[in-house]
Amino acid sequence: MELVAIDLEGSGAQDRDHEAILEIALVPIVDWQPDMTAAYCTLINPQRSIPPRPWISPGLTDEALRQAPTIATAEPELARRINGKYLVGHNVSVDWRLLRRRCPSVTPAGLLDTFRLARVAGAAGGRGLSRLIDHFRLTETVNDLAGGSMPHRALWDAVAAAMLLLALAPPSADTTPNIQLLMRDSEVMAFTVKPEPVPPATLFD
Repeated sequence: MELVAIDLEGSGAQDRDHEAILEIALVPIVDWQPDMTAAYCTLINPQRSIPPRPWISPGLTDEALRQAPTIATAEPELARRINGKYLVGHNVSVDWRLLRRRCPSVTPAGLLDTFRLARVAGAAGGRGLSRLIDHFRLTETVNDLAGGSMPHRALWDAVAAAMLLLALAPPSADTTPNIQLLMRDSEVMAFTVKPEPVPPATLFD
């Protein structure tokens, strides 16, 4: 079971079908720790001007985004890093809806939601990602791992989701996370990949 923490920064749900991805980060989780050596983070050029909005993080300016790859350019790399793996995120279904709309070739095995896991676990400190990270005293660790990033930017939030998964995951007898309980408590959905159709036999086969 391969896990990849994900976070997207978008232009906002009020854009409806025209919502753009502005930044995306993917952080593999290896031995229940974020593997920063294999992390991937990039700005995305939305190919249009994005007006300043309170929820758009500092740094996601038209000038910065103009130099970034388009989502079509980034899609093959995203698919390579995601396909067949479980995506972990805070309110991950929100990220997934936008990613699926913009990158149809991306096909994860399923989604694990740390927001849902926090609710099931009855975690104190609210349900916001930054508050939960602070509650579990993980803020300094996330800041160190996601050096140069900050809350509400893709890399910081993806690392935070990875760390929160470990903090909230039900333990098994050997203290490692119990996969069955983790799936039960945090799985939003699993995807079944349909096999390629087998062409009918011909006389010359």
